[in-house]
Amino acid sequence: MAAARELHTLWQEFYGPNAGYIMELYEQYLRDPASIDEASRRLFEQWGPPPNDLATEDGASPVTISDASLETIRRGTELARNIREYGHLQAHLNPLANRVPSSPLLRLETYGLTPEQLQQVPAKSLWPNCPPTLKTGWDAIEELFKLYTGTVAYEFSHVHNVEERQWLIDYVESHRIQLPLSPVDKRTILRRLIAVDQFEKFLHHTFPGQKRFSIEGTDAMVPMLDRLIHLTATTTPIRNVVIGMAHRGRLNVLAHILGKPYADIFAEFHSAPNKDLVPSAGSAGINFGWTGDVKYHLGARKIMQESNMVEMRLALANNPSHLEFVDPVVEGMARALQDSRQRPGAPVQDVDRALAVLIHGDASFPGEGVVSETLNLSRLAAYNTGGTVHIIANNFLGFTTEPDQGRSTLYASDLAKGFEIPIVHVNGDDIEACLGVIEMAHAYRQAFHKDFLIDLVGYRRWGHNEGDDPSVTQPVLYHAVASHPVPWQVYAKRLEDERMITEEAVNEIIQAIQDDLRSIYQKLTRGEITLTPRGNLPEEPANPSPAPISRELLNDINQELLRRPKGFQLYPKLEKILAKRQDALTTPRGVDWALAETLAMGTILADGIPIRMTGQDSERGTFSQRHLVLHDVQTGDKFSPLEHLSHARASFLVANSPLSETAVLGFEYGYSTQAPDTLVFWEAQYGDFANVGQVLFDQFIAPGRAKWLQSSGLVMLLPHGYEGQGPEHSSARLERFLQLSADENWRVTIPTSAAQYFHLLRSQAAWLKERPRPLVVLTPKSLLRNPLAASDVTELVQGQFQPLYPLPVSDPSQVTRLVLTAGKIGIEIAQALKEQDPDAKWIALARVEQLYPFPSKELDALVASLPHLEEVYWVQEEPQNMGAWTYIATTLQYNVKGLPLKYVGRQPHSAPAEGFAQHHAIEQDRIIHEAISR
Repeated sequence: MAAARELHTLWQEFYGPNAGYIMELYEQYLRDPASIDEASRRLFEQWGPPPNDLATEDGASPVTISDASLETIRRGTELARNIREYGHLQAHLNPLANRVPSSPLLRLETYGLTPEQLQQVPAKSLWPNCPPTLKTGWDAIEELFKLYTGTVAYEFSHVHNVEERQWLIDYVESHRIQLPLSPVDKRTILRRLIAVDQFEKFLHHTFPGQKRFSIEGTDAMVPMLDRLIHLTATTTPIRNVVIGMAHRGRLNVLAHILGKPYADIFAEFHSAPNKDLVPSAGSAGINFGWTGDVKYHLGARKIMQESNMVEMRLALANNPSHLEFVDPVVEGMARALQDSRQRPGAPVQDVDRALAVLIHGDASFPGEGVVSETLNLSRLAAYNTGGTVHIIANNFLGFTTEPDQGRSTLYASDLAKGFEIPIVHVNGDDIEACLGVIEMAHAYRQAFHKDFLIDLVGYRRWGHNEGDDPSVTQPVLYHAVASHPVPWQVYAKRLEDERMITEEAVNEIIQAIQDDLRSIYQKLTRGEITLTPRGNLPEEPANPSPAPISRELLNDINQELLRRPKGFQLYPKLEKILAKRQDALTTPRGVDWALAETLAMGTILADGIPIRMTGQDSERGTFSQRHLVLHDVQTGDKFSPLEHLSHARASFLVANSPLSETAVLGFEYGYSTQAPDTLVFWEAQYGDFANVGQVLFDQFIAPGRAKWLQSSGLVMLLPHGYEGQGPEHSSARLERFLQLSADENWRVTIPTSAAQYFHLLRSQAAWLKERPRPLVVLTPKSLLRNPLAASDVTELVQGQFQPLYPLPVSDPSQVTRLVLTAGKIGIEIAQALKEQDPDAKWIALARVEQLYPFPSKELDALVASLPHLEEVYWVQEEPQNMGAWTYIATTLQYNVKGLPLKYVGRQPHSAPAEGFAQHHAIEQDRIIHEAISR
């Protein structure tokens, strides 16, 4: 409809004789398009037919239309379109640039046009919705140049949705970017910019050479965040804003957005000791499990409330130096805040419960692949957060690397085009334009609940850190930086020119801020300020136990899992598989791995604990074992039985993830930190692929509690086991998780029976409230359907997870060898021993099901129960330099009380497994028989 109105408006410019001429020309065009001139033909091709009532309009046209005028309209229309699409090429975006760039796409001569020609055609012929004050085509072109080639530039043409693209164009062309700021507003903005700058200057002079990763050059970021948060709080129901950013400008954001006291930040520079962190006299260690982190990695939380505002919760996510990896973590945090999980069924998302804001670097945004992975989540049902506001803090440098060395695109923001994200570039020295752009981002997010990106173009006043001299590698650039006024000076000059403020008033603001900073610092050094106490690790129960369950509950859940909507037709092969579960609880060893997992989830939901599981192919399971989502073969409809359990008291979600480890793992970790009541799973398609997310394990999941006091109960399922499938489908790299294990930071497990897995999941759910820890589970592949890994229902009802799982022996006094294993090979050894020597009494087998924390007490008790034990074998599938051996050997020496300890397994290798099934079988057979041969 809007397009039709625009078209009608264009043709309305032609009245009287001109109208008749147009109608006659159009009829000729219909008879034979080739019979009219090219300019007129293109006009009709572009605009379509004139309306039937055109010739009846009264009045005379202010402009006489001729063939030449039609050609001018055609060319002018093309120019107007290109100004909208390519105006960014000629915009004044770089604060340091002495001249504005020029593009041939935006020159009149490229189109054979002159201002005089454009003055001969109506403005609406080039811009149908132009303001009524514009009369001629030249007026329209001049105004479009002002809108699209100033200190703000736009890229919308890649947004394919017509409604969204037109909304964006209308927003720009209705001058909404130009905010109606009062003199008070302007002076408040200036005061904020001065505070941002003076804080950095105070740190620079008080703590010379110390790293702080100054915001200077992109100072507008703080007022932009101010305005975004204020708009969010006052005009939307959103009550949570989650921010992710790297170290550049972080201290300023902590101080001025999160409200972290200046004194606390000064103390961190001053290395003021924390009595709970610093070792006591004669101590070799620190407070158990707590290491802390550098000041520019720390996050913060704030509850803010202004007049006429309800409570708003702000969070700045903790962040390592690994740029951009916090992006998916923030998205997961926001989604957790948006989801309502207290009722059965799928969780209910409300995108107006939380807003995610991500601040990127101009080098890292195109450079780090996690950015693309995270953007890919933005429109997926299980991961979208209703639109993220992205800001690139663009200073044209990545440490010392310049754009032509750091990216293959024109702009740092170009990656976002592939995801149809609107992009607005803005000159960081034009603070009012920056605020107008952030308002546009907010309005678009609320209108369409999609991402929006702002390229905040500034500079970096100092080196990558304040101890670095950038003039060594960028001498010309830093000569320009040194002579360029800081953002508050640029704005103060503007306000002085507008007679909004005097130079004396500006100096008074500066002096007041400096006095405040100096006073706080002096009081700190005299010990007159009490610092905000850092949190400490809480007291926790040793091992929370899950509540007992009844056989009746398991029976009820199992029966409900087999129910489907009336008329729902399953794939016949799957129907037979699921039918076997009907009698599984009454069949000896009838509970296989997948059923145990589903039953555990059902009981956890019955306990009122929500569950969220995502991963590649997690709905069905990589190995076609799980089938938590069923598909109707006739209609394609989906049905998830766990969403419809009558016993459930909380939500359930399972979803296939995109082909991504890093972003999805980061998302689920972030989700788990904000949903401590929820059992959150991330599953790797194969454990081998988990190392694609290694940064998340190394920087967030393993050390998050020690660095940031950040708790997570995330469960990571990593299929692992040597079955002759080659180096990339055998190993979850157990050794790497064990290397990261310390301070009771997580549990690393490798259960080998359905009952053990059942109890492990229920124990993790019980740990969420009182002792949250991540849980690494090396899950099986071939054992999924191995009868030796199946369990009786009585094993589910009774007992609990056993970190050490010894097989029974008939006469402990005759045992001379103890064989310890972890994982599938323990079952293979037991089977081989049964076949080779079913009455063997000289050997005992035990499977270590929890490798960290290591079950030392349980192993001590086992060794003590074997009075004539002579030797202990550690047997593993993995090469000697992998698997558990390098981690466990020292521990075992203490447990075996001086007995000989022998390694049995593959020799050290650089690749985790053989590439040929025959070679695998030979090596696997050797290991097994060496373990049980006398």
